[in-house]
Amino acid sequence: MYGHFCEAADSVLAQTHENVELVVVVDGSPDVYEQVINDYADYNNVTIIRNKENVGLLVSRNRGAEVASGDVVAFIDDDAVADDRWVERLVQAYETEGAVAAGGKMTPQWVAGKPSYLPEEFYWLVGVTHKGFADGPSEVRNTFGSNISFRADVFNELGGFNQSIGGRKGDANLQGGETELCARLHRQYDRGVWYDPTAKVAHKVFDYRTEFSWLVDRAFWQGYSKRAMDTLVESGSDDEEMFLRRLLVEFIPRRLSNLIQNPSFSKVTQLITLFIFTGFVGVGYIYGFMHY
Repeated sequence: MYGHFCEAADSVLAQTHENVELVVVVDGSPDVYEQVINDYADYNNVTIIRNKENVGLLVSRNRGAEVASGDVVAFIDDDAVADDRWVERLVQAYETEGAVAAGGKMTPQWVAGKPSYLPEEFYWLVGVTHKGFADGPSEVRNTFGSNISFRADVFNELGGFNQSIGGRKGDANLQGGETELCARLHRQYDRGVWYDPTAKVAHKVFDYRTEFSWLVDRAFWQGYSKRAMDTLVESGSDDEEMFLRRLLVEFIPRRLSNLIQNPSFSKVTQLITLFIFTGFVGVGYIYGFMHY
């Protein structure tokens, strides 16, 4: 896995935009910290810090933002690879759109091959921008945490990510840190995240993430997380409700029409899994409703 981190770090250091600072937060491991020091300490624009213990994603992101010196803080994970114009496109959003936060598109890098049964409407299960997310450059509620940025002063004024939510820690599939933070952003600034689909970051989809059982489990916990967000965020499910409406009145009818006109096994399986994943998201939401 260390090689994947290096690819992520190198993609940030290879940006077309000048004055890019890379802050690496090692979440607890002394051995990994020593490896990173050996490989990247000689770079003038790299800062390396280590948490004393494993504290999770959101705490690590906040720590990285604390030591970053730039006017904008952008986040990327160690299983992602940034396009070389990623930062350039994000910076343009601040300069031309007056953005307070900006993010871009997550594209899939199928490490183990693309599963034929996974519909594009549910790419968000594997951390990839899904069909129906946005029709083009526009202001959205939030983008993925591996491709989101904030004006540094705005991020600091908001207090960063709510660390009590948990984020990804260990094997937990609970999500919501970006949603909650961007809800506070909207309340305080009446602004969302400027989405530029040309600001691309590729997310590596490893073999375990293409297993049907993992995707079903993911769908369940995503539903659970959405219910949890409803208790923390006013109108937190608006985007999900809009997506569900498009799923029912646009995407499913279109898939049925295409299936009738040009039947194929993959189209049948994708339609079936679309209903299965939707169902498990709903079950997870109901389970969350019982606990919140």
